[in-house]
Amino acid sequence: MSVHPQMPTDTQMPTDTQMPTDTQVPADKQVPTDTQVNMRDRAIEAIRTIFDPEIPVDIYELGLIYEVRQVEPTKLHVVMTLTTPNCPSAQELPAQVERTLMALDGVDGVTVEITFDPPWDKTMMSESALFQIGLF
Repeated sequence: MSVHPQMPTDTQMPTDTQMPTDTQVPADKQVPTDTQVNMRDRAIEAIRTIFDPEIPVDIYELGLIYEVRQVEPTKLHVVMTLTTPNCPSAQELPAQVERTLMALDGVDGVTVEITFDPPWDKTMMSESALFQIGLF
């Protein structure tokens, strides 16, 4: 058998016991598993059922949801904003997001983080949302 001089032979390959076990992949470099994608997709679909009471568009298309992340096998973390810091729905919308996601099968914990960085503006709306309210 011909072996390339710079390629290790099978006997030179590291075994599992030689591989470092404490190496962590940074969070921003981790690839989501199928289960995480599935839960995230289900969470987004559920969030799409929540409408801003003042604008007839769901809050996902409106651009109020910045992040939906599975942080544990049965827990979700949502980062969202409001149209303004003085939004009349400031208490209602985050609570509705939490209730809606907690109702999903396989979810037993939800944290909703409110942020105003970056502040929301109409450029965050999807084309569909802009069309629905006549701005497209």
